Amino acid sequence: MSLSDYQIRAAPRVGGWLLLLCLLLMVWQPLSVGLTSSRALASLPLGGTPVALVLLLRLLVAGLGIAAALALWNRRPGAVTLARIVLVLSAAADLFVYVTPYFPSNRAPGETPIAVAVSLGYYCAWFVYLSRSRRVRRTFADT
Repeated sequence: MSLSDYQIRAAPRVGGWLLLLCLLLMVWQPLSVGLTSSRALASLPLGGTPVALVLLLRLLVAGLGIAAALALWNRRPGAVTLARIVLVLSAAADLFVYVTPYFPSNRAPGETPIAVAVSLGYYCAWFVYLSRSRRVRRTFADT
């Protein structure tokens, strides 16, 4: 029998939108949190413990995002579930930052509802993608 008689099936790789999600979770989210946190550090003496707790919350969520991205990239069992959890936690952290006075912001009056809508749309779109994508199902079918 020749090699062509056998169907050699390589494990599906992480690509397309799934690869973009991995990069966003692994690079963009920590970079974004780092930049906003560095600006918030200046208001730490004035804001005190609430600002420090929000900074800690955002750093923890970003760390979980990196873990989810690595799990997706390496096709680990439970990676999609972890990514969904991270998306929900990230959305909750963003909402907390946007609608409470605990974290310093330079948004103009009236911009908060727009920021909330954009943030929720972003996280909901990724959540729906992870839930409905055929690529995600194929990539994680055997894990």
